[in-house]
Amino acid sequence: MPRHRDPAAVRVVHRTARVGLRLTRAQRARCYGLLRSAGDVWACVLEVNHWRWRHDAPPVVGYQALCRELSAAGPGTFGELDSTGARSVLRRYSDAWFAAAKRRHAGDLTARFPRRRRGLLPVRYYHGTYTLDRRRLRLPTAAGSRPLWLRLDRDVPYPMEQVRSVTLLAEGGRLWIEVTAEVPVTSYPQGAAPDPGRVAGVDLGVIHPYAVAGPDGHGLLVSGRAVRAEHRMHLADTKHRRRATAGQAPKPGQRGSRRWRQARRRARLVEGRHRRRIRQAQHEAAKTVIDWAVRHRVGTLTVGDPRGVLDLPAGRRHNLRLRQWQIGRAISMLRDKAELAGIVVHLVDERGTSSTCPTCRKRISKPAGRTMTCRLCNLTGHRDLFAAATIATRTPGRTPATEAGGGSSVTTAVVLPRTLTHRRAGRHLPGAGLSRRDPRRPPPHRPPPSTVAAGAAPAAVGVGWPAEARPTTSNRWGVARPHPAARNHNTTNPVNVSGHSTSCGSGPS
Repeated sequence: MPRHRDPAAVRVVHRTARVGLRLTRAQRARCYGLLRSAGDVWACVLEVNHWRWRHDAPPVVGYQALCRELSAAGPGTFGELDSTGARSVLRRYSDAWFAAAKRRHAGDLTARFPRRRRGLLPVRYYHGTYTLDRRRLRLPTAAGSRPLWLRLDRDVPYPMEQVRSVTLLAEGGRLWIEVTAEVPVTSYPQGAAPDPGRVAGVDLGVIHPYAVAGPDGHGLLVSGRAVRAEHRMHLADTKHRRRATAGQAPKPGQRGSRRWRQARRRARLVEGRHRRRIRQAQHEAAKTVIDWAVRHRVGTLTVGDPRGVLDLPAGRRHNLRLRQWQIGRAISMLRDKAELAGIVVHLVDERGTSSTCPTCRKRISKPAGRTMTCRLCNLTGHRDLFAAATIATRTPGRTPATEAGGGSSVTTAVVLPRTLTHRRAGRHLPGAGLSRRDPRRPPPHRPPPSTVAAGAAPAAVGVGWPAEARPTTSNRWGVARPHPAARNHNTTNPVNVSGHSTSCGSGPS
């Protein structure tokens, strides 16, 4: 149950950090034993409620009632798992059951009560039941068991007095500790706090995870092309790995060879690494938006919620892209970081914002690229930024102004971005930098070495762009012209990935 706090106390939020473990073989076996025992507790609760359902008896779902059933089982029933870890499993089951009941009571018949067994279940230990000393963690065990001391692979990112709980879990073939702490909301100097009256609209997308249109004509574009490339390369690598190991797959009923188990373990490790890379890139993108909002004193973020598109059948390939988008995670990460910074987040309907002119409110056909042009008012600009500017007008609680056609109402006038900042998410991904190449990509084609004439200076070897200037190429008339990449750097409106401000948009505002 949440603790009762003094209303006059500093407002705090709960944040969780995941820390790896450095374990011996015996410690690893004991940790997995705790997770299996937690799965046994979960299975016992399912069996008890199934038996009661068959005998027309009400299920046992309350936390206090489940704890009484656990006490009746006696000590030592679930191995080294003590009562604190077993009660965390009962709390998880009770919360899941009541959440499903609430959704079904609201009319969502797709909600299901917990009924699936789990082999490994996370175990949570609350404040006062464990010992955390820098990189050493002691987890409580059942009476008569040896103390379980674990070593963390890095320091906990929170002060010890703020840590409220630790959770032992297994993911991607590895063991982890999730540390949850009470973090106070950021405090600002006088006159530097985010102003709730300054509103910015946020448009979510695949190529650009976040496109932000803020007040005073400022805008932000966060590129997610590196994240999309990571998804594609991981999918191709997974298909190639499955084709290569298909001959080692055991027949139904067989245990499988040692080589097959090693291949499966390697696949789990690669899958876990891919998920961690994507999660880190998503955190970077959300943090970029919040830092930008704090710098411009934006106190309200109006986010367009596109989760309605998930219910539309769009084909096998496009459905995969939508699932890889992870819209809910992008919204939750942005909301968590905004809450820590003292920024309010509103979710609104974003339908029609990417295909509507923000000034004349007329529908525009979808362009082939990222630039959208209205043929009625000759407004041209980035379509994600135009959508973000339209979303900002849908902020709830703002003073509405009646539209020219009557009927529906809109909020204050649209503010189109004039100064744009570019950022890139996922710079840690393989191949995202100029000097790094994704090892999953095929090696680049290199032309055979040419002979050097006598007396000529040899060509530079091992020096790549941008250490050397872009060469010039000749067209079919023999006239030298600059390289296409060099021409892009000489345009009046360059694509800015370093974060400097550029002009964006043309036409009437």
